[in-house]
Amino acid sequence: MAVSGKLVSGGILGITAAFGFGVYYAQVYGYYEELSQGEVALTSVMSGVPERIPVSDFEGIDANSSPIRYRACFKTPLSTALLTETFTTITKFEPRNAPDWFSCFDANQIGEDLKAGLATAYMGEANFEFGIDRIVAIYDDGRGFVWHQINDCGDKLYDGSQASENCPERDQ
Repeated sequence: MAVSGKLVSGGILGITAAFGFGVYYAQVYGYYEELSQGEVALTSVMSGVPERIPVSDFEGIDANSSPIRYRACFKTPLSTALLTETFTTITKFEPRNAPDWFSCFDANQIGEDLKAGLATAYMGEANFEFGIDRIVAIYDDGRGFVWHQINDCGDKLYDGSQASENCPERDQ
């Protein structure tokens, strides 16, 4: 019995579509875990050590498939004046896009607002995992956002070049 070319083509297209949907679902939904509680810490200017700040309305997502998938949104009662005097501000930031379903986090808007001076970026924790920094952006009204980004040590790790002396020892 001969198998029709249309049947074979339809089967291939069906398998391809199912595979494509599976990959899409895994990337956008499958690996993420929603977090309803979390802590936010900023690096102290005095000690160089991350210190927790008070937060409310925390929403977050994370995935164990990649260290840069973490995103969080929160509110803090602390003023910008207190935060900028107490904690380390940074000028190198790159908010990472979040899945569309995590609607409190708009990386493009956060990035534009940081560049325009409507929000301030702080070092949450440098090299909390080798090559990855936790960055926190806070607006004057207390809205805050957290993401992970690759730092210079991570760039060296991922491009295969030699890490600089400023990089911490890497856990194997």
